[in-house]
Order: sequence, then C-alpha cells, then structure tokens
Amino acid sequence: MSNSAGPGPAVLDRPAWRTVNITPVERSGRIAVGLAAVVAGIVLLAGAGSVLAVVLEVLLVGAGLDLAVTGALGHCPLYAKLGYQPKSLRRTR
Repeated sequence: MSNSAGPGPAVLDRPAWRTVNITPVERSGRIAVGLAAVVAGIVLLAGAGSVLAVVLEVLLVGAGLDLAVTGALGHCPLYAKLGYQPKSLRRTR
C-alpha cells in the first residue's frame, strides 16, 4: 500500500496563461500594430492640448501595450475566456 502524495500529472500541465492561443501571423501583427500604437500615442501625447486628448492618447498607449504583450506572449486572455482556439493550433486527439 503506497501512501505517496507526490506530484501527479496536474503538476506537469502548463498554467492557462502559458498556453499559446494566437497564430504566428496574428502574433506578428499584434506586435507590429501594438508598437505602432504605442509610438503614435507617445508622439501625440507630447502635443496634447486638452484633458480629453491626453486621456485618449493614454488609452491608445495602453491598447498598444496590450497588443504588443499578448503578441509577444502568444496568449490572449479574451480568447481563452471565450474558448476560442484557431484551427491551426487545435490538437487532434
């Protein structure tokens, strides 16, 4: 009778945030568009004239950072929440 409470197969599973759910083409696009949005937001922020302009440009920088980070990691939390998996990344069982 074994009383071992050692690590089971669940320990070998990846955390949900480590799974890749974005195709390589989409990853490249997210990184490119995200970096462009960050740069544009920073450039526009330098000449912002009103509070509304500052808020919108900060939102642009934030959205760009989100795109760049999700592209770099290859994981989109929204895709995971919705259960979306691109056909090219689906595993056949």
